[in-house]
Amino acid sequence: MTKPTDHAKPRSATRPPFARRLSSRLFVMTVLAIMGAEILIFVPSIAHFRVDWLQSKLETVSVATLVSSFAEGGLLLSPDQESELLHALDAHLIAIRKPGSTQLLARAPDLGTVDDQVDLATEGRLSAVVEAFETLFTTRPRLIRLVGAIGDGTITGEVVIDERPLRRAMLIYSRNILLLSLGIASFTGLLVFGAINHFLLRPIRALTRALVRFGTDPEDPRLILKASERRDELGIAERELAGMQSVLADTLRKQRHLADLGLAVSKINHDLRNILASAQLISDRLVDVPDAQVQRFAPVLIRSLDRALHYTQSVLAYGRASESRPARRRVRLHHVVEEIFQTQLVPPEGGIELRNAVPAGLEVDLDPEQFFRALSNLVRNAVQALEGDDDKAMVRRVTVRTEEPESETLRIVVEDTGPGLGPAARDHLFQAFRGSTRAGGTGLGLAIAAEIVRAHGGEIRLSAAPASGARFEIDLPNALPAPAHAPAGT
Repeated sequence: MTKPTDHAKPRSATRPPFARRLSSRLFVMTVLAIMGAEILIFVPSIAHFRVDWLQSKLETVSVATLVSSFAEGGLLLSPDQESELLHALDAHLIAIRKPGSTQLLARAPDLGTVDDQVDLATEGRLSAVVEAFETLFTTRPRLIRLVGAIGDGTITGEVVIDERPLRRAMLIYSRNILLLSLGIASFTGLLVFGAINHFLLRPIRALTRALVRFGTDPEDPRLILKASERRDELGIAERELAGMQSVLADTLRKQRHLADLGLAVSKINHDLRNILASAQLISDRLVDVPDAQVQRFAPVLIRSLDRALHYTQSVLAYGRASESRPARRRVRLHHVVEEIFQTQLVPPEGGIELRNAVPAGLEVDLDPEQFFRALSNLVRNAVQALEGDDDKAMVRRVTVRTEEPESETLRIVVEDTGPGLGPAARDHLFQAFRGSTRAGGTGLGLAIAAEIVRAHGGEIRLSAAPASGARFEIDLPNALPAPAHAPAGT
C-alpha cells in the first residue's frame, strides 16, 4: 500500500461549518429553552401588571372622595373643576358607590358608549390572562368601565377610562421583559456554550482528528492516538480508541505479512510442482524393478507423489473463503487410516506404535481425499509430539479408533500418549498461525482439519478427558447403516 505523503486533511474535513456544529446547535437550543421558560413566566406576569395598573388607577379615585365630602357640605364642583379632575385622572367618568347611594363626581360631556366592564373584585386568574392578551392585541380604541373597592373596602370606585394608555404601558413592559429575557438567555447560552465546548466538544474534535489521521494510514504506529490521563467518560473513550487502533494496526500488519507469504508460497508452489512431476516420472520406472522391497513400497510412493501433485494444485485452498465442497463417497475408514500410517515417516528405532483400531468393515460417507488430509494432519502432530521424548520407558502410541455415542453420529478419535497440549495452544486451537501444538509450527494443520470437518457437517474438538496426551474427537453425521464389524486391524 502506498503511504500518503501528508497525513493531514483539510480543516473542513474534520470541522463542519459553523451552522452545523454541535456547539452552535447547543447554543441555539439553550436560548430557545430559556425563552420558552420566559414565555411561561411572562403570561401570568403581564396579567398581574394589568391588574396592578388598573388598581393604581382606582386608588387615585380615593383622592376624589375628599371632594365628595365637601360636596355633602354644599360644595359642588363646577364644570371647569370637573374637567380638571377628569384630566388629572385621565378618565371620562368618576363615581363613588356607598352603601345605599351612588354619587357622580365628574362626567365628560362627550362620554361615548362603554365597550367593556372590568370588576376587579370578581375577576379570576384565567379571565385576567385572557383580558390582558385581549388588551395587547386589540388596536382599536375602547372605553372600559373599571369597578373596584378603594380605601378600606367600604367604598367602591367607578371609573370610565380609555384603554390605550393601558395598552401602551403593557407594550413597554412586554418589550422590557423581552429584552431582559434575551439578555439572560444569551448570557446563559454563552456560558453553556463555553463549558460544553471546553469540556466536551474540544476532546471530541481531538478524537475526530485522531480517527481521520489514523484512517489515512492505519499501519503507521505514529498515528495511534496518545490517550490522556482523564478519568471521565471521554478519557475512557480515548484509551479504548487507542487500544482499538493498536489492535487494528497489528492486525493489518499481520494481514500484509500473510499476503506476502501467500505470494511467496504461490511462487514456491510453481517450482515444487515441476520437481514433483519429475520425481513422479522417475518413480513410475521403479515398478519395473524386480526387487521385493521396491515392489512393496513403490505403490505407496506413487500414491504419495500423486497426492503431493494434487496438493500443489490446491495449496492455496486455505487462503480462499473455504475448502472445496466435499465429494462424498462410501469409504472404508480402516483402509484410509492404514494408508495414512504408511505415509508417516516413523523410524523403526523410534519406538512409536501406530494403532489402527477402526473396525475393518466400517463404512462411512465422506470425501476420502479431504479426510485423508484432515486425519493425516492430526496423526502427524501426534507423531511429532512423541518424537521429542527420548525416555525409552515411556509408552509412545498413536491410536485412531471410532465410537458411536449416538445412532446417527460417528465419533472418530485420534489420541496419543505424549505430553499433551500447553495452555497457549489450547487458547488458540484450530487458528492458523496461532494454534500450533509445537514450537515453530504454523497451526495450519489443525486449521485445515477443522475446516474439512466443518465442510462435512461435523465438529472437531480437543477432549479434556485423558490425564496425559492429547485426544481429538471428530463427530460426523453418518446416515449409512452400521455393518457387521470385522475384527480391527493393527
